[in-house]
Amino acid sequence: MPIHLRAEPGDYAPAVLCPGDPRRAEHIARTFLDGARQVNGERGMLGFTGTFEGRPLSVQTSGMGGPSAAIVYEELAQLGAQRIVRVGTCGALKPGLAMADLIVAVAATPFDSVTSTLTGGEPHAPIATFELAVRATELSRQLGLTTHTGLIASSDVFYDPDAGRFDRLRSRGYLAIEMEAATLYTIAALRGIEALAVMTVSDTLFDGAPVRISDADLARGVDTMMTVACRVATGT
Repeated sequence: MPIHLRAEPGDYAPAVLCPGDPRRAEHIARTFLDGARQVNGERGMLGFTGTFEGRPLSVQTSGMGGPSAAIVYEELAQLGAQRIVRVGTCGALKPGLAMADLIVAVAATPFDSVTSTLTGGEPHAPIATFELAVRATELSRQLGLTTHTGLIASSDVFYDPDAGRFDRLRSRGYLAIEMEAATLYTIAALRGIEALAVMTVSDTLFDGAPVRISDADLARGVDTMMTVACRVATGT
């Protein structure tokens, strides 16, 4: 039994959704899973397992930032997870992206120390499992969702003291910035599992001061994202 996910092999499904917020994990479990049961509550990191359209699926809180998420991803792998899909929020860097748009991250550049620590300081390009990224993009467009697929950045700070970072990232084609995807993709590569990060735009970081989405619009955006994430995770 791992230290932080107090569960046994078999308590988690082979496919796991990972939001950062425990309240969101519980909402996903109650709204999208049939027969959901709680399989972890250690440190408030809620985890649930049930089924989606007849297929096993789990939801596990990852917390905020790479260090917290790394613990969860590693322990999920120890417990038999074969596919992890991060479902979260992000700040849009590219003009034209709108609140509640869906981002499918093909790659995530690490602006933190977690990936470097995991790779012993050697350069590494954290990338998604290509087939999952293609499936998420195709499915979201079939559903008529405004979707952007491409490169994102993963930062280890939310309140970045570098005032010019967003402009530099934007000039190099980054779509958005968040805090966990690079860690997920790196651990997935090291442990031989599949991974994808899909995110709802919750902030816009261009055209002046940052703007935050309303709580109601965020809730609707996340639920829309889940119609894609659940199917990608379970292969339905």
